[in-house]
Amino acid sequence: MTAKVGNAYEQDLERNPANYQPLTPLTFLERAAVVWPARTAIIHGRQTHTYHELYARCRRLGSALSRLGIGVGDTVSVMLPNIPSMVEAHYGVAMTGAVLHSINTRLDAAIIAFMLDHGETKVLITDREFSPVMKSALALASVKPLVIDYDDLKFPQTGERLGEIDYEEFVAAGDPQFAWRMPADEWEAIALNYTSGTTGNPKGVVVHHRGAALMCYANIMASGMGKHPVYLWTLPMFHCNGWGFPWTLSANGGTHVCLRAVRAKPIFDLIAEHEVTHMCGAPIVMSTLLNAPETDKCALPHRVEFVTAGAPPPEAVLARMGEAGFNVTHVYGLTEVYGPSVVNEWKSEWDALENAEQAKLKARQGVRYTALEGLTVMDPGTMKVVPADGETMGEVMMRGNIVMKGYLKNPKATQESFYGGWFHTGDLGVLYPDGYIQLKDRSKDIIISGGENISSIEVEDVLFKHPAVAHAAVVAKPDEKWGETPCAFIELKPGATATTEEIIAWCKQGLAAYKCPRHIVFAEIPKTSTGKIQKFVLRERARAS
Repeated sequence: MTAKVGNAYEQDLERNPANYQPLTPLTFLERAAVVWPARTAIIHGRQTHTYHELYARCRRLGSALSRLGIGVGDTVSVMLPNIPSMVEAHYGVAMTGAVLHSINTRLDAAIIAFMLDHGETKVLITDREFSPVMKSALALASVKPLVIDYDDLKFPQTGERLGEIDYEEFVAAGDPQFAWRMPADEWEAIALNYTSGTTGNPKGVVVHHRGAALMCYANIMASGMGKHPVYLWTLPMFHCNGWGFPWTLSANGGTHVCLRAVRAKPIFDLIAEHEVTHMCGAPIVMSTLLNAPETDKCALPHRVEFVTAGAPPPEAVLARMGEAGFNVTHVYGLTEVYGPSVVNEWKSEWDALENAEQAKLKARQGVRYTALEGLTVMDPGTMKVVPADGETMGEVMMRGNIVMKGYLKNPKATQESFYGGWFHTGDLGVLYPDGYIQLKDRSKDIIISGGENISSIEVEDVLFKHPAVAHAAVVAKPDEKWGETPCAFIELKPGATATTEEIIAWCKQGLAAYKCPRHIVFAEIPKTSTGKIQKFVLRERARAS
């Protein structure tokens, strides 16, 4: 047999502009403006923008930034709540080739100053609500960016102006026909997001156009979106770029319903008024809705899809959300993978199972997003996949096109996180025979008592089922005999009461004796600016008590 010479499928078939374009979410907005020009893209109070208007405003922003010399490799930082200018920034900044850095609006001045310096911010767009902390941050920072003030005319703020340029005037001066820049390579950075550092300075996560575009398709599938969804912004857009939803909604002609702050009554009112179909948020958003006074609630006219991340919602919370009119989908991810990258893909045949069996399945994080090429659980030492028995713990690993480029100016941390060709999440979990994974703990949160591993998540799940418990967190407390023992911090529901003895007795009904917390602390539980429980603070308290 004659040896094959070359490959006919590669001969004279080259990439060219006609058959290859870099992936970017910017083209979704361009398409939406052509296909649905008159459709409402944004609602903010009584203010609305159509897709034609949104596209023109984003191009104006890009044009105005470009005239300042902003371009490839430059950083534009924004300190904005969930308002129209934040949506516009997700497009207008990238249209120049620059990188969007969305600042967490709950951070302190020192951390913000570090981010401005580390990212070498050239332009800062800031809402007047945050002028006190931003003024302090700018005084601490070495960089001196051009400051553009945003004055929310629909919900006026009292903060002072920090710059000499008003956002609306700045945008109005731009060209609505601006010939924006397609990325030369889809690997180009589109956004910079900082991890919520618990020790030392946060790390700057760099994400690219390709991943952002692919997340849009994956989000639509994972959240069950059809055409023209109405999305309520209860998830901060500064958090992992709002999980990619500022770009996602342009892909299917959806409507952004803005919300400056998460409050129960406005949420219920906006759902009813605008027939909201989808929303996302941390478990704290569910608590806000469920524990709101009855006067703030209203019967929802339709079912709302609610996507939540973090610890799997307890069975009781899922039941109450269902009764309130929400269908909850549980996802899992990290800043390094654009937000959610794993979804608890529910199968229709599970509907026939008993509630207890369903609860076990709902507690699992699930399977990879369609845009993630690899998800498994490995022994981080040997880099071998653990047995798929639902019991053997290892580290959750990911690989694919929605994994970050790396950490900005931190090659050591980047190399460590990608060791062995996989992204190391730092989360401990188990792998089931059907391919679903379940988190058991952060690697630093596992409790080793008398040589036995105790999952804080498992103990917390039992505590959450107690009718008086609003929030619970379990950490290791040093113990002379056992090395470590579980210590539970509990925040009770408003008006509820419980005793230490009652809580411990409750745990003994659902846990092996060695897993039950020996110490109970009733107190408000500290949380990060994104609603995550600050276990490092609790560990310090447990050690000191």
